[in-house]
Amino acid sequence: MTAMPTVIRTAYTAEMAAARTTTDDTQRWAHLEQAHILSQPYPWPHTRNHLAMLALALRQHDRREALGQVVRIVVAAPGSALGRYPEGNTGRTRAGLRTPMPIPTDLADTLAAAR
Repeated sequence: MTAMPTVIRTAYTAEMAAARTTTDDTQRWAHLEQAHILSQPYPWPHTRNHLAMLALALRQHDRREALGQVVRIVVAAPGSALGRYPEGNTGRTRAGLRTPMPIPTDLADTLAAAR
């Protein structure tokens, strides 16, 4: 298991902090989705991100999203540890559990800087 590179950890931490501090739920989801893309290869940050998504889904009384997040919490760490995760996936239930998605340019630049 590799440690999260500093450039990725900095971006991930900033997205998670922004998700905690914004009062707009749409923005909160956007920050959590960005953090998810950054965290996918790293078991604990990936799981932590899904825990934050679950908390938001519960706060919004979104049963479908909450159930989807419970499933993702169970598979996040093993999927990360084994390298079996869909790159670019936003982590939301509507995205599909195994659906790869394009990585936004700003995040692709951050990820490339870590290589």
